[in-house]
Amino acid sequence: MQALVAVSLAGFTSFCLTLSALPSWAAAGGATPAAAGLVIAVLLGCTVLTQAVVPVLVARLGPPRLFALGLVALGLPALGYLVSDALWWLMAVSALRGAGFAVVTVVGATVTAGIAPPGRHGEAVGIYSLSSSLPNLLAVPAGVALTLAGHFEWVAVLAAAPVLAVPLVRALGRGHPAPGRSSAPAPGAPRRALLAAAGPAVVLLVAALACSGLVTFLPIGRPDGVLATVSLLFFGGTAALTRWRAGALADRTGSRLLLPAALCLCAAGLVLVAGGLAAGRGPGRDAVVLLGATVFGVGWGAVQNLTLVAAFGRVGPDRAATASAVWNAAFDTGLAVGALVVGAVAGTALGLPWTYVLCALLVAGSLPLAVATAPGRRPPRPR
Repeated sequence: MQALVAVSLAGFTSFCLTLSALPSWAAAGGATPAAAGLVIAVLLGCTVLTQAVVPVLVARLGPPRLFALGLVALGLPALGYLVSDALWWLMAVSALRGAGFAVVTVVGATVTAGIAPPGRHGEAVGIYSLSSSLPNLLAVPAGVALTLAGHFEWVAVLAAAPVLAVPLVRALGRGHPAPGRSSAPAPGAPRRALLAAAGPAVVLLVAALACSGLVTFLPIGRPDGVLATVSLLFFGGTAALTRWRAGALADRTGSRLLLPAALCLCAAGLVLVAGGLAAGRGPGRDAVVLLGATVFGVGWGAVQNLTLVAAFGRVGPDRAATASAVWNAAFDTGLAVGALVVGAVAGTALGLPWTYVLCALLVAGSLPLAVATAPGRRPPRPR
C-alpha cells in the first residue's frame, strides 16, 4: 500500500499543481476566462478518452509497466509549458499529460480494490485517497500562489516530478495476475458492470463539475491571490480529511444517508461562496467565501470516497478495473465540463456568483440518484 500511495502521490501532485495554475497562466497571457478554461477541458477530455481503454491495457501490460508509462506521459511533457504561454500550445501539452493522468487514476484505484481486505473497502479507499487529497490540500493553492506571483516556471518544473517515481512501480505487481492471464469475462459482464457503476458515477460527475468551477475560476474572480489561495487551502484541507475518514464510517454504517448529506454540504458551500463574492470585498465578505469553501470541501471529500466505494460494491471484485475506469471518467468529465461550462456561463451577464448558485442547484438535483445508488449498512465484518 505504501508504494501505491507514494507513486499516486507523485502523479496527483503534478496534476493538482497545474489544475488552477494553468487557467490563471493562460489568462495572464491574454486569454478570456472561457478560453482559459479550455486548457483544463482539453487536459481532462483526453484523460476521459484514454480511461476508456485503460482496463484493457491493465490486463495486457500489468499495473507496474502501465503505471510507469503513465507517470512519464504525465510528468515529462509538463516541461513543455515553459516553451510558450500561447493557448494552443498549452492545450497541446495538456492533451499529452491527460493521457498519462488517465493511467495514474485508473490503475491506482484498481490496485486499491485488489488489496483491500473484505468489508474494509471504504477504509482502503480512504488511505489511498491521501495520494490525491494531500496534493489538493497543498499543490492546488501552491500552484495558484506561484503563478499569481509570477513564478509559473516553478509550477512547470515541479509538475515533471512523476518521472522520479517510476522506480517505485515495480512493487505494484504483487498480488495481481500476470499480464494476459486473467480469466475471460462472462458474456455481457462488461456491459453490466458499466451500468452498475453508472449511478454513483453520475452523482460524482455533478459534484466534480461544481468543484471544477470553484478551483478553476475562484482565482480569476479574486485575482489578488490572497483570498483565492487561502480559500483553496481550506477547501483542500477539509476535503482531504473527510475523504480519508468517510470510507471507514461507511464500512460501519453504509452510505445511504452519508452520501446525500455530503451532497447537501456541497450545495450549501457553493451558495455561501456565491454570497460572499456577490457582496463585494471586505473582511466579513471574505470570511463568508472561506466558510463556503470549507463547507464545500467537507462534502466534496466525502462524495469522492462514498461514490467510489459504491461503484466497487455494485460491480463486484472481478470488474474492479471497469468500476475504476467509469468512476475516474466521471470524475474527470465533471472537471472538464465544469472548466468549460462554468467559465462560459460566468462570462455572461449572469456572472460568477450566480453561476455558483446554479451549480448548487445542480448538485441538489442529484440527491434522488444518490439515495437510490448508495448501499445501506453492511453486515459487521469478521474480527
